[in-house]
Formats: sequence, structure tokens, C-alpha cells
Amino acid sequence: MIEVGRQGAFSVNCIGMERLPFPLSFSVHEAEGTWKVAAGAAQAGELADLLGDAAHGSVAVVSLETNSFLDENWQTLPPSLIAADLGVRCSVHPLGPWASGTHGLAEEILVLDGDQLPRLLDGTWLPYELTLIDVPKDVTPERLDELALVLGTTDFDEPLLGRLGDSSRFWFSGHDDCYVLLETRDSALPAAVLARLLTLLAGSAVAALTDGTSVRVPEPGPWLPERLMATAPHWIGAVDTATEELVTIRLAALPKPWRLDVPLPQRADLTAALDVRDGTWRITPAG
Repeated sequence: MIEVGRQGAFSVNCIGMERLPFPLSFSVHEAEGTWKVAAGAAQAGELADLLGDAAHGSVAVVSLETNSFLDENWQTLPPSLIAADLGVRCSVHPLGPWASGTHGLAEEILVLDGDQLPRLLDGTWLPYELTLIDVPKDVTPERLDELALVLGTTDFDEPLLGRLGDSSRFWFSGHDDCYVLLETRDSALPAAVLARLLTLLAGSAVAALTDGTSVRVPEPGPWLPERLMATAPHWIGAVDTATEELVTIRLAALPKPWRLDVPLPQRADLTAALDVRDGTWRITPAG
């Protein structure tokens, strides 16, 4: 069961002046043993447990921007002070001023155990930029310097993990509490992210019908996202109907990844349905 709050990514994000509901989007591409995912909408904290579980041992926080922790000059506090305020156990590796202004890098790197990631991203605050990469538990300062150099010299659309050897299993970038970019060597992680997005979308629809701050809804088993990924690499989804007992989601396969300026398709190829009472998911051809 996953707890979905009323202030989650699907609840607070919208499209255009008409404030249309933000859709589920998911795109996956596999090449040379790694999978690249572009998806939305999810806040980093809504995926924290998946990323923590997938970590090689530790997680390096290499970039963090937020309006939730500001100093007297209205600048984001260093990541180490944010972690200290939240009571998160971690080590701090300073990079220095050379990293300032480099996209995807902060002036210091935090290294924490994977099980500390949900504590860092606990839902009480929001990063609008966050970059994570997993590293071995015994990662050395020299290796972190090398990691920062690779991150700082890799173009946005270039594969990253191949430049790091076998030391990292995933790289994650979250933007605007909504957009997700992920590169991973773990073949199960893309399906887990897609399953989580379906759960968050369905949960947001149920939460909007209740008076509470959150609801608990079940995730689909791996069979559902795996079926979608085997059918097509690019998907978009939107809530069709929602009650406190049943949520249906229209899913359409796309020829290429969805962009914000692309109108939502009026057709659907499949329908995913969550029976809230029974806690079961099913998927059927759209009628």
C-alpha cells in the first residue's frame, strides 16, 4: 500500500491557463544494458523508497535546490545544513566553488545510506531541482571528485552510467516537483517507477474525493507496467472516472515521448482500473 497525499505531484501540477489535470507520462529506452526513463508527474519524495532500495549501498546527493530552506539572503542552504535540520545521517564531501553554477552539481556532495533517503525526502519540504546517483558504501573522496567531473562534463542527452564503470546503478534527476529523468542498470526499476506513477495518479483521484490529507492505495504488480512497456515505449495516461471504490485510467501509446506543448490525445488504447476496496488492478482494451 502506498500513501498518496492531497498535495502530491498529480494534485498540484496542471497544464496551461485552463489548469487541465497533469497527465501521467512515461517513456523508456534501452541501450547497451542501461535504461533511460523520462516520466511525470512525481515529486522526488514519492519515489524515494524505490531509489533507496535500488541503491548500490549509498546514495550521493550531488545537486539540491529548494525554496523550503533559505538563508538570510534568500539563497538555498547548503545540502549539509538541510540534512542536519532533518536529522539525516550523512557524510559531506566539499567540491568547492568550481562546481557552483554547473548544472547538476552543488558545491558539496552528501553521501547517505539508501534507507536514509526517505527520511531526507520526507514530504515536509520540496526540492525543485534534485540530482541523485548511487555509489558504493566505501566510496572514497577521490571517487566522488571523479564522479563530479563526469557529471559536470556530460551533456544533458548523453548516456552517463557508461562513463562511470560499474560503480553506480542509477542516476536520477527531478525537476519542478514533477518531471523525472532516470538512467539505470536495474531492469526492474523502470517498471517500478511506472507502477508508482499509476498508483500516484489513482491515489490523487481518490484523495480529491475525501476529507483527509492522504489515502492509502495498492500498487499494481510488476505484470501491469511490464505489459505496458512490452506493448509500447511511450505512454500517456489520464483519469477517466473516479469514485472511492473504483478508479479508471485511460492510457494511450504515443509515437514519441510526450511534451508539455503536445495536446493530450482524445483516444485510448488501454484502460487500467483500480478496485480500491479489493485492492486489485486490471487492464483491458479501451472500449
